[in-house]
Amino acid sequence: MRAIQLTQYGNANKAFSIKEIPVPKPSDTEVLIKVVSSGLNFADVVARRGLYPDAPKNPAILGYDVAGYVESVGSNVKNVKPGQKVVALTRFGGYAEYAIAMQEGVAILPDDYDFHLATALATQACTAYFCAEECVSMHEGDHVLVQAAAGGVGSILVQLAKHRKCHVYGTASTSKQNYISQNGVDTCIDYTKDSFKKIIKKLKPNGIDIVFDSIGGKSFGNGMKLLGPGGRMVSYGAASQINGNKTNKLMAAGVVFGFGVFTPISLLMQSKSVITVNMLRIADNKPHVFNHVLNRVIDLAKNNIISPTLSKTFDSSQINEAHNFLESRQSIGKVTINWT
Repeated sequence: MRAIQLTQYGNANKAFSIKEIPVPKPSDTEVLIKVVSSGLNFADVVARRGLYPDAPKNPAILGYDVAGYVESVGSNVKNVKPGQKVVALTRFGGYAEYAIAMQEGVAILPDDYDFHLATALATQACTAYFCAEECVSMHEGDHVLVQAAAGGVGSILVQLAKHRKCHVYGTASTSKQNYISQNGVDTCIDYTKDSFKKIIKKLKPNGIDIVFDSIGGKSFGNGMKLLGPGGRMVSYGAASQINGNKTNKLMAAGVVFGFGVFTPISLLMQSKSVITVNMLRIADNKPHVFNHVLNRVIDLAKNNIISPTLSKTFDSSQINEAHNFLESRQSIGKVTINWT
C-alpha cells in the first residue's frame, strides 16, 4: 500500500515521502479500513515540526482520522463488519491507503454522508463535543467565547453553543469574519485588528461564563481574566507555539509564561475552573467514553445540529501543499487528502 511517511522535521516541502509498505493487520480488537479520505489536524503540523511528544519516531505515519470502508476486522470486533462505510479515529497511521483503528474508535456512517466531511467528525467534532457537552454544561443565555471560531473544532463549538441558545463571541482573522457570522457567532472579533479582551470586557464587564481556548499562551491568560464568578476555561490546544517558521525553545517558553500563574485558592474564591482536554488520552484510557462521544457526534450530524465545513481537499501526492495550506491558517473547517 502507499503511505505518506514523515521522514524529517521542519519545512513541509521537505518533510514527507510516499512509500510502498505492507498493509497492516488488525489485532483481535481492531479494524482495518480501506481509506478514501484522510483528515489533517493542526496537531499534525505540530508533530511535523517535532514538537509533539506523542508522535511516533521518524519515519512516522501521521494522521488521526480517516473515512472509508471496513476491509477486515479482528476476531473480537462486533460493532462493524467488512464492507461498511465508516469514520474512524486512528492513533496516527491515518496518512495511508489502509489504516488501523481500535473498535471503539469506529462508527458507521450514513450511506449519503460525504467521506471528506466525515473525517471532521472523528477528531474535531469529538473534541468539540467532549469540551462542550462532557466537560461543562452550557445553559441558555450563557456568554461563551470560542477562540479560532473558523477552525475545525471552533466552528463546531459555535454550533453546539448556539444549539444551547448561548451568546457566542468568536475570534477569527479578517477574511473569516463573514464565515463565523454565518455560522452563528453573535459578536465577531477580528483578532488581527482588535483585542478580544477589551471588546468583551466592555460588552460584559461582569465577566462571561465559558471560554474555549485552543491558542494557549497570552490568549489563555486573557481569557481567564474575562471569566466571571462560576466561569469555566476549557483549554484544548496551544497553537501559539507555532508562529511562522519559529519553533525554538525560547518561543515555547514564552507560550508557557503567557498562560499565567494561578492557584486553586484564587479559583475557589470565584468558583472558577480550568479544564484541559487531550482526546488521545481519552481514547487511550477511556475507549468506551470515546465511543459514546463518537456515536453521539454521528447522531448530531444526522440531525443537522452540527455540520462540519470542508475547506479544501488535496490528492495524496500533494501532502506538502496540504500541510502548507493548513499551517498558513487560511483554512476554514476541515482539510483532507484523497486516496481514490
